[in-house]
Amino acid sequence: MKRVMILGQPGSGKSTLARQVGAAMDLPVVHVDHIHWMSGWVERPKDEKIAMALAEQAKPEWVFEGGLADTKDDRLNRADTLIVIELPYSLRMWRVIKRTLRHYGRTRPDLPDGCPEQVSLEFWRWIWDTRHTAREANRNWAAKARALGKAVFVLASRRDVRAFVNGLDLVAQSRQ
Repeated sequence: MKRVMILGQPGSGKSTLARQVGAAMDLPVVHVDHIHWMSGWVERPKDEKIAMALAEQAKPEWVFEGGLADTKDDRLNRADTLIVIELPYSLRMWRVIKRTLRHYGRTRPDLPDGCPEQVSLEFWRWIWDTRHTAREANRNWAAKARALGKAVFVLASRRDVRAFVNGLDLVAQSRQ
């Protein structure tokens, strides 16, 4: 595992898993929200986002978590591993609410400086509106990755995620 792509819907644990994979495999972590947003929750211009993502994806090693549809094909072609996190909607929403309360008014590590956690009914509505389409899209990405011969992991429960992370620890220990 040298180039790992992580997909999942909001609250699925992409950022946390990316940090765990990065630490276990000694890989740099790229959070798509650092590319998508500028300080003050200002969306970065599309051409800049694409250029930044492609520059990160061109590097020899990375864990890249999040979407950015305009560069997903390139990212998947460069990746050797795709991880899709498919946790239930109710658990994901609970996690989004918890992280909002825990970090309210402060910037989370997976967000750029100047983007404090806030209550956003628009964001929560988007999670609701895309709960089926995003899951289907991620399944399509997994099928595409398999067809390209990539290692694919679909993690559908907290138990799956824990088992995956425990497996990473074993892989990392065997490399030492």
